[in-house]
Amino acid sequence: MDNSSGVGVLDKAALVLSALESGPATLAGLVAATGLARPTAHRLAVALEHHRMVARDMQGRFILGPRLAELAAAAGEDRLLATAGPVLTHLRDVTGESAQLYRRQGEMRICVAAAERLSGLRDTVPVGSTLTMKAGSSAQILMAWEEPERLHRGLQGARFTATALSGVRRRGWAQSIGEREPGVASVSAPVRGPSNRVVAAVSVSGPIERLTRHPGRMHAQAVIDSANRLSEALRRTG
Repeated sequence: MDNSSGVGVLDKAALVLSALESGPATLAGLVAATGLARPTAHRLAVALEHHRMVARDMQGRFILGPRLAELAAAAGEDRLLATAGPVLTHLRDVTGESAQLYRRQGEMRICVAAAERLSGLRDTVPVGSTLTMKAGSSAQILMAWEEPERLHRGLQGARFTATALSGVRRRGWAQSIGEREPGVASVSAPVRGPSNRVVAAVSVSGPIERLTRHPGRMHAQAVIDSANRLSEALRRTG
């Protein structure tokens, strides 16, 4: 079968990625697996590394890069959003607070689904809202499991610290009190894709008067349960 698309450079890049599917490879290993000339294999692998589709392991070997996991997660987004509505509605009903689902988009986070508290004082985050990655419990969740270099970069100017994110990873949930907006508290937990990578954050948010200064004590378990339901829905697509 002819695997040529007629676009030579893309065909060769696809050969490199396919070769790495079976595990880490040295440059010599890539040359042997792809049949490409050594300079061509090197040039393509380095170019793919620039776009985070290829990375290096501790031994300097080429491996599949984190961008591929991000694209795979985005491919599962339809299933995530289809499931999010009822899950967030249930979370809102259980906690009595507004519930949101956030995804990271570059250096910001975007609210991709929400279920509003029906009456009274509430924290309203309209779907499509773009918020900072420097503050808020969902920002902590979307940052905590990032690769070290991106994590270090993301912490510059953030309202939370590396120590706080270490606690988030240990507990499996995050809370914020007046971090994003004065008077607002929130609790968030991670949604994981089929590869176990964090692809989204589920949150509840509302006034500190109701959530108190320890919102995790009140709502962490309900938020974790909702995040796990979404993670299971994504795993069913894998």
